[in-house]
Amino acid sequence: MALAIFDLDNTLIAGDSDHSWGEFLVDQNIVDRQLYKKMNDKFYADYESGCLDIFAYLEFSVEPLTQFSLQELDILHQQFMRDVIEPMKLDQAETLINHHRQVGDRVLVITSTNRFIVEPICKSLGINEIIATDLQIIDGKYTGKVDGTPTFKEGKVERFNQWLKEQNTNNQGSYFYSDSINDMPMLLEVTYPIAVDPDPALRKEAESRHWEIISLRN
Repeated sequence: MALAIFDLDNTLIAGDSDHSWGEFLVDQNIVDRQLYKKMNDKFYADYESGCLDIFAYLEFSVEPLTQFSLQELDILHQQFMRDVIEPMKLDQAETLINHHRQVGDRVLVITSTNRFIVEPICKSLGINEIIATDLQIIDGKYTGKVDGTPTFKEGKVERFNQWLKEQNTNNQGSYFYSDSINDMPMLLEVTYPIAVDPDPALRKEAESRHWEIISLRN
């Protein structure tokens, strides 16, 4: 059994769930429309250029969650799934996931996006093993703080190695699919790094290293 590891945003879905959640909050008038959109777009541009301050972004993006109970957030997320995420799903991504299952691989998502946003998305794709940025919950509400290491850049590798140890397994023969230059540390950890509809910086790296490059959108 090999590990088939997937990034989520812009890899298994045709968009970024974290940025889209911010846009959803704006559309629902839950946050200050002008200010929040400006900052959400700025952080996303930083992410795309490979210079995101993950802690500043998490402080910004997690704060709105503190305004609601978990039950209220669950209702909001159901609407988010229906209106925003479902149109982002890719038939070819689901085919690829199913292929790995059929050959006996163990399927895992590892994503920098927080667990609140991604867990329902992954489960809707039939994926139950998830490594994501965990958020602190106290007395049934999010505190706005991160619980542990964010799964971003080298943090993905740290959390992945921790997971391997906990699962008493290894990454021999493993695959990792990603679109982003931010995932270079993780791509270098696996046996078969695969660039999926890669951003320009990752495409350049993948070509120079003779990595496989695929599209799940064509």
